[in-house]
Amino acid sequence: QVQLQESGPGLVKPSQTLSLTCTVSGATITTNYNYWTWIRQPPGKGLERIGSIGYSGSTYYSPSLESRTSISRDTSKNQFTLQLSSVTPEDTAVYYCARSYYNNFDWGQGTQVTVSS
Repeated sequence: QVQLQESGPGLVKPSQTLSLTCTVSGATITTNYNYWTWIRQPPGKGLERIGSIGYSGSTYYSPSLESRTSISRDTSKNQFTLQLSSVTPEDTAVYYCARSYYNNFDWGQGTQVTVSS
């Protein structure tokens, strides 16, 4: 019943900011104990948590990416967003948005983002 859909440009140039939006249906992003997360998987590598925004608006970032990451939300649109600044080709990955709620974990289908000039 919960559906998440990533959207945004599939190609970003080096040094620019990667911006993605996750549109949520079937759940409200402000509902208690819901945590909204961005995860990525570079080619040939494992999953990497980027960060989360909680139901109250608090954010949590992976230490390795914190300096370049901003996660925000638009409650009127039931969306949350990812901005990753100063990207390099090493940021090329499939990017996923996801929800955690107690023991439940729901994923979007993922979207490919390539960093290239």
